[in-house]
This record gives sequence, structure tokens and C-alpha cells, in this order.
Amino acid sequence: MMEEEVIAAQLEELVTPAVLAQEKYYRQLGMRDRILNLPLMVAAVLRLIWRDVAGVRELSRILAREGFLWCEPTQVSQQGLSQRFLTFPAEIFEGVFKGLLPEFERKWHSRKQRPLPESIQFAQTKFARIWAGDGSTLEAIFKKLDSLAEVPKNQLAGKIGVVIDLVTRLPVEIWFQEKATASDMKFESDILKLVKPQTLILLDRGFCHYQFWQQLIEKNVHLITRLNNKASLTVERVFTNSYSIRDRTVKMGAGNKTTPCITMRLVEIRVGKTWYSYATFSGEASPEKLAYLTSVLDPLILPPYVVADLYGRRWRIEEAFNTVKRLLGLSYIWTGSLNGIKLQLWGTWLFYAVLVDLGDAVASEVSLPFDRISLEMIYRGLYHFYVAHHKGLATDPVKYFAAPKNRDLGVVKSIRKPFKKLIIHPFPDRATREGSFFFEPSAQTCLTTAL
Repeated sequence: MMEEEVIAAQLEELVTPAVLAQEKYYRQLGMRDRILNLPLMVAAVLRLIWRDVAGVRELSRILAREGFLWCEPTQVSQQGLSQRFLTFPAEIFEGVFKGLLPEFERKWHSRKQRPLPESIQFAQTKFARIWAGDGSTLEAIFKKLDSLAEVPKNQLAGKIGVVIDLVTRLPVEIWFQEKATASDMKFESDILKLVKPQTLILLDRGFCHYQFWQQLIEKNVHLITRLNNKASLTVERVFTNSYSIRDRTVKMGAGNKTTPCITMRLVEIRVGKTWYSYATFSGEASPEKLAYLTSVLDPLILPPYVVADLYGRRWRIEEAFNTVKRLLGLSYIWTGSLNGIKLQLWGTWLFYAVLVDLGDAVASEVSLPFDRISLEMIYRGLYHFYVAHHKGLATDPVKYFAAPKNRDLGVVKSIRKPFKKLIIHPFPDRATREGSFFFEPSAQTCLTTAL
């Protein structure tokens, strides 16, 4: 991707205050104000990600001839730049990233045109925050630095735990584990420290730990997760029992320290004639469908189809992993040092947040849900904006991507499946008999996303 002064100027306007806020800490660490200073290193990392630069040797050539974003052309040796990537304090870049998150949130709240999913709207009336958490393994170290010659081939770089806000789609917190084979449960203590009362968090089966669930509930934090195969359950109360849906509270756990007895709500939804998982009820194996567990025991607070639709939206965190790893290059770590891995990690997620902010601005401009916007096509479409800008045909990337004549860029996703009504009623079988719902917005149900 060629450099573009409009995008560079917007990045500079956004990032510069956060960079300046880290200057004091930068000097407290005894870092000298030399050529490869804080602003230049921030620009260099963003440039590596943005332009997918082949390595530090090529980066030094770009620096000498073009400069980086807001940095003027500067002569520096390839060896010096390579060494700087290995030693530049990653916590400074972490501070820049976290310092920008409140600004991204402020910009999100300033946009009013893009509609939110109906299940998210409903959950917002009951909870202060709606988050999703998961872990992901960082893949092979890609030897972009000459200093990595001795690093074993195909060595994995570690594991990250991430929590994103399902409303704003921005990262809330990111953790790093050096051990790539670490279980997702290693992030449970971090999540417990992060969550606040009145939070609803969506977790996958990797966090199936009854004691952890109980600790969340004690903090007035609720969760939605998937039922593990062969889980032993005892039904306590039935809310709905029909051909297409079952909603009931169940008792789980052995009653010991590691697996305490815990009461959860089990929501099961049939999709056609397909059965997906099995649970054991009172000693009898019973084939179940899409089975969800939630600590929200009252269907009036979270109706069963809302539970399923919300959990289907947990896939948004998988999409975030796909974006940072495949599109923005975090699949290949270009430094074997722990500090260097963290430097790339924070830089990539910073660029991801910039991309989310741009996508949300486009969604608001065209008055469509954020889910209808392709971050990948925005990223790839920046080149076309560059061409249009230099021809005098465009000045604002948001206006450019929102223009009807540019729909062929694929920024707005096409609808491949028909929308169905999301039933927002605590007792769907009763609603069917009565022919009424709490409300009947046109929304894509969980049944496609959950699969």
C-alpha cells in the first residue's frame, strides 16, 4: 500500500496526544532523545503493519527516502534500527494504545446514525457492559530481523487473552502469556480483576470452570457460554418446553472445592433436524441442539432467543483475531525477543482500533449496522482512496467509502441470507400461542451466526 497523506495526517492527529502523554515515562526510563525516539518508533511500527514491510532492512530504506508518516526522511543504519526493535520498551507502546481507547470510545458515542443489533439493545437495558473474552495462540516467528538467525524454525510466539466490548467492538484489555500451549483458564484471574458489577461477558467452552463462574456471579457479573459435552445436569425448573426450544434452570457440579454446585440456566434451540451436543440428565443421555448456559436465571431479564443471539455474537471476537492475525500480520511475529513480541502486539491492536474506528464512521455515514461493514475491504480500499485523492476526486475516506458509486469496493457487505424476526419474549411458546411479541424488529437471528 502506498503512503497517503490524508490517512497519515489523521493518524498523526489521533496518535500524537497519546505519544506525548508517554514522553514523561519515556524519560523516567532513562531513554535519550536520540534519532530513534518515541514518535519515530511509533510511526515505524505503524508503518510496518500498514505497508506490510518485508523487514527492517527495507524499513531503513523507506526511512531514508520517504520518512514514516509524520517523520521526515532520516538516515539510520539497518543494524541500529533492528536493535532498537529488540530493546524499545513495549510498555510505552502499551501506554499509547490504552491512552487512545477513551478517544475511540468518545468518537463512537458521538455517532448516532448506525443502528445496533436488537439483542444488544435489549441487553443494554439490563447490563452496563456487554463483553466477550477469549484466548488465541500467536503463531510462528517470522525472522524479519537479522538478530533472529538463531531462533528455532516455526517457534510459536505465545498466547494472548483479549476482552472486547461487543457494543463498540473495541478492545477492553489484552494480556500476553509466553507459553503458547497455555490453557484459556490462565486468563481467568485477569478477567476477574477486570470485570465490574453489571457486566455481561460471553465466554467459550475454554472457560468451563465452575469455580470461576461462581466467582463471577459473586461479583455481580453474569456470563453466557456453551454447554460442554457430557455435562451432568439436574433440571430444577422449566420455563419453556416445546419442539423448537427448551428453557430451564439446572444444577451442575459435584459440590467440592474445584467444582462447586452451581445453578445455571440452560437454553436449547433446535435448528432444522440437526443435533449438536449431548448432556446427561439424571443418568439418561439426551440429544440436545444448540445449547447455551447463562447465569442469568430470569427469562424476563434475558429471554431465551436473546441469550442465543448474544452468544452468536461472541463470534465477533474471533473476527477480531482473524483481522489482527491474517489481515494485519500478527500471524507472523517478526522478533523473537519478549519485548519485541509485545511491541508488535500492541502496535497491531492499535492499528486494529484505528480500523474499527474508521469502519464505525462509515457505518454511521451509511446508517447501517457495523456488522454490515467489511474491515478487510476498508483496509484494501485505502489504496483506491489514495488514487482518487491524487486525482482530486476525494478528500475524506469516510465519504469516499460511503459513496454509492464506490459500493463495488465491497466495503458494505451484501446480505446472503434472509432476515428473520428475533423473538424477544421470555416464554416464546406462549408468545406463539398469543400471536404477540415484545417487539418484532427485522433482525438476523443467532441460528446462522452460532453455527
